[in-house]
Amino acid sequence: MELNQLSSQIIKAAINVHKELGPGLLESVYQSCMVIELRNMDKKVQSEVPLPIFYQGQKVHEEGFRLDLLVDNMIIVELKSVEKVQDVHKKQLLTYLRLSKKPLGLLINFNEAMLKDGITRIINSNIISGIPARHSYRSGEAGGSVNSSDSDLSGERAREFSHKDQM
Repeated sequence: MELNQLSSQIIKAAINVHKELGPGLLESVYQSCMVIELRNMDKKVQSEVPLPIFYQGQKVHEEGFRLDLLVDNMIIVELKSVEKVQDVHKKQLLTYLRLSKKPLGLLINFNEAMLKDGITRIINSNIISGIPARHSYRSGEAGGSVNSSDSDLSGERAREFSHKDQM
């Protein structure tokens, strides 16, 4: 399945969960419900996937991080239930994408009155550069500004955060 189609289905699942439960619950509750919703859509979903850390080809930590959800072994879904998504949350997901060599991630904050305001779509530009920029949220220079433009994705607004190595 194509990445944009799969990400739209994941967003639809999140919308279904949010419509039924609303904002204000613990992240772990939303995570359990997302697993149910995605499996009902016949998606392969893994929860709390360990992500080992390698440095110069050597494993330095068996479980450096845990991915909230991995859908169809392609898209990482990082769930939040926070007052406001911070840049550190976006950087966290981008790091997960790089370390796992996955092309696309969704950062979903369920603590929003309108879930569309809590969805951020992040691409790993080290893996793919051809994802259409329908939903643009691109990083500026290190510590610089961020430009955004929102568009419709499966009836909801999403933002995309793209990062190019600045080393």
